[in-house]
Amino acid sequence: MKAVKVHRFGGSEVLEYEDAPKPTPDKGEVLIEVHGSSINPIDTKSIRPDSDLHLHLPVTPGTDVSGIVVGVGDGVTSVNVGDKVYGQAGPFQKGTGAYAEFAIAPESAIAKMPDNISFIEAGAVPLAAASAYVAIIEYMKLRTGQKILIHGGSGGIGSFAIQLAKSLGAHVVATTSVDGVNYAKYQGAEEVIDYEYQSFEKSLKDFDAVLDTVGGDVYRKSFEVLKKGGIIVSMLCQPDEERVKQYGVRSIFQLTKVDQDLLNKISQLIKEGVLKVNISKTYSLKDTSAAYETKNNEHVLGKIAISVNGKE
Repeated sequence: MKAVKVHRFGGSEVLEYEDAPKPTPDKGEVLIEVHGSSINPIDTKSIRPDSDLHLHLPVTPGTDVSGIVVGVGDGVTSVNVGDKVYGQAGPFQKGTGAYAEFAIAPESAIAKMPDNISFIEAGAVPLAAASAYVAIIEYMKLRTGQKILIHGGSGGIGSFAIQLAKSLGAHVVATTSVDGVNYAKYQGAEEVIDYEYQSFEKSLKDFDAVLDTVGGDVYRKSFEVLKKGGIIVSMLCQPDEERVKQYGVRSIFQLTKVDQDLLNKISQLIKEGVLKVNISKTYSLKDTSAAYETKNNEHVLGKIAISVNGKE
């Protein structure tokens, strides 16, 4: 089979398209003929020399996966050969890596994919949608009439978060760069702040929740817009205990774990039309390096998809 391999740490130039042995599923594992995948920040971060994710080389990167089950190991009961599935097959999930024609994934990390989206769309869902769901539903417990500020509203997580928060009846405000303003409004944001020209902390106040996918000063300034008792969930920053006490709010650092139960909940939301998938660009498996270049150097609206077998 063909796969993308990394033999040394670096940038997009270390992604090599080459022949690799087809993996065999062990107990509790599923072999997937991969049709779709996508690029998440963790995928680009994992291959850098300064990464703290401690991958063992050589490795096939790629976390999100969609495709058809072609083999199952002992003990697998939730999926069968021939099922269309999606989930995670990355090395962090004890998988063999999604950027390959075939990949192993633990049964616990995949689920049957929604039947109203394509393989390419399904491959762009798992981590981003799961991150938005856990933050908004499980941590924030967002309710009708509450106000939420979503940073990075035009990114993968932000796109799903806006849609989900809007479906709950919340008042949604997002921050983006200028080229993402209309996109975020299309997702359902009632107000969009261009962070390059506007200071969100000066114009917003009394928010119930903030979702931070940016980190740094954006995370620190976000405390100023929260009401007492509010919550900020960050994908990048550990809680700033000094600010937590100063503003009387809660702060949570979220490290998303994608599992079958969570994927089934997301599938239902996709089937109901609550969540829609937004693909910015699609690259072939052979051109994964170019896809990384785009992710690293351009402002991407939604997700970058990888088409592995040339099938939708």
